[in-house]
Amino acid sequence: MNNTVLQRQFKIWSMVLALLVLGLLIVVPLAEIFIQSVYRDGQLTWSAPFRTLANSEMVVVLLSSIWLGVCVILGTTVLALPLAWVMVNTRLGRLRWLEIVFLIPFMTPPYIGSMGWILFMQKNGYLEQLAPGLAGLREAFFSFGGMVAIMSLHLYPFLYLLLRGALERIGGNMEEAAAVMGAPFLYRFRRVIAPLLLSAFGMGAMLVFVKTIAEFGTPVTFGKRIGYQVMTSEIHKYISSWPIDFGKATSLASVLLSTCLLVWYAQSLLNRKYTYGLVGGKGVRHSSMSSGRWLQWTGGIYAVLLLLVSVGIPYFSIIAASTMKLRGVGLAWNNFTIDFYKELLRWNSPSMKALINSLWLSLAASTIAVVLGTWFAVAIGRSKSRIQQSIDLFSLLPNTVPGIVLVVGLILLWNAPWMPIPLYNTYGMVILTYVVLFVPYTVQYVKSAFTQIDPSLFQAGQVFGGKPGYIFRRVLLPLIIPGMLAGWMMTFTIASRELVGSLLILPPSVQTSATYIYAQFEQGQVSLGMAMAVISVGITTILLMLLEVLGSRKKWNTA
Repeated sequence: MNNTVLQRQFKIWSMVLALLVLGLLIVVPLAEIFIQSVYRDGQLTWSAPFRTLANSEMVVVLLSSIWLGVCVILGTTVLALPLAWVMVNTRLGRLRWLEIVFLIPFMTPPYIGSMGWILFMQKNGYLEQLAPGLAGLREAFFSFGGMVAIMSLHLYPFLYLLLRGALERIGGNMEEAAAVMGAPFLYRFRRVIAPLLLSAFGMGAMLVFVKTIAEFGTPVTFGKRIGYQVMTSEIHKYISSWPIDFGKATSLASVLLSTCLLVWYAQSLLNRKYTYGLVGGKGVRHSSMSSGRWLQWTGGIYAVLLLLVSVGIPYFSIIAASTMKLRGVGLAWNNFTIDFYKELLRWNSPSMKALINSLWLSLAASTIAVVLGTWFAVAIGRSKSRIQQSIDLFSLLPNTVPGIVLVVGLILLWNAPWMPIPLYNTYGMVILTYVVLFVPYTVQYVKSAFTQIDPSLFQAGQVFGGKPGYIFRRVLLPLIIPGMLAGWMMTFTIASRELVGSLLILPPSVQTSATYIYAQFEQGQVSLGMAMAVISVGITTILLMLLEVLGSRKKWNTA
């Protein structure tokens, strides 16, 4: 009995400590933004954020960000909804490898995708070289509509995965019942399918909106070219360009953070109102209504065109630019070279140093993140108590908060005069930023693996006299290792190509692969930048494939 009480007290103190660590890493930096936004020149001024926002230019920037988010939601819906329906109701859904291919746009850093589109559509770009008659599309593309298209092509996998899952849960019974009663397809979709999709669509739309208004890569590359300003680019301007104004930056960051939290709250209300029970004891089966041959062909053509536009065009531009001797010569066999790759991989070159910096910083951050994320996920358990629910909420907060807002909060906190640890402007600050930004991935993967474990396994270990450390080491750890590896890999992949945090917190004269690509593109050395993009994406893709192969072998050996 005494041993049981000690174990319970240890668990409670572990949860309290996890909550304190999350508070220091995530909650305090966000609170620091609100404090700094109302504390100006040694005085508390509650109206400071509203005064900053009252500036007509700032109002326009805020409305521009919101309008961009709304338009990208519409764009992703147009792309994702037909794709989800096609993959559920046609034979294409049996091709499981297509799921991975459709995730490529999301796994591609937005700034790299935007650069690929700029190279393809600009004057004397690849489109004009391949099809001179389509050169007139250039002016239409370099506009707000083009920016919406680029961001929609990057974010549609978010919405697609949610809508496909919802369509599979709906099954075919309800639609067949409506068809028997004589309802045509559009009526069935409007009165049966659409209401049941609303909850999943609301979640996906919220994620797309938050990702859009929090996005930095596309606005700083494509948006700057067309003169379209958003909140993230304005915040970056105030904290990276002279004269630096942290007051305005924190005011804008607090407004952006409040907007995201309001959208999250509105989505939770929508989810509560329009959630229906779709999975019962009888299971779910697909519709037995056969899709016509023309529908099969139309769905296949749509999927191919979508992959061509979202994956083919940007990657063609990136690879072509990285292997071109002279940009003025254009696409020609005698203009092909791999010299830029040789230059990048030359030992002790600035590009090689940037690549090594990215690899070791991401390696350190992903390792720390997987340790912290596993601790938080185990502490959360099945989220029964208030403390566990708070840990769950705080650990996932970075996924709902714009990255640039969190980075600003970390700068304010760790650069404060009273902070005893001089972490700012060091490599440690870079690692800490990566950990804070991407620890939710590990928490999600490990928590998913943990909740699938039957509690009777732990009870059996206790019955046979196993102590908590032994049960964790011999029972729990082997079962959650796949989730830990997946979280580690996801953190490493994204951290190695992270841009906004790297631009703001890297020590002087230090570069990563992301900042190197951005700098080369800005300075006109496009071929070097695109070669670095190919190498960065290639390294992470190979690591993902190796992890998949190892996972498959492990499953095969277990079977």
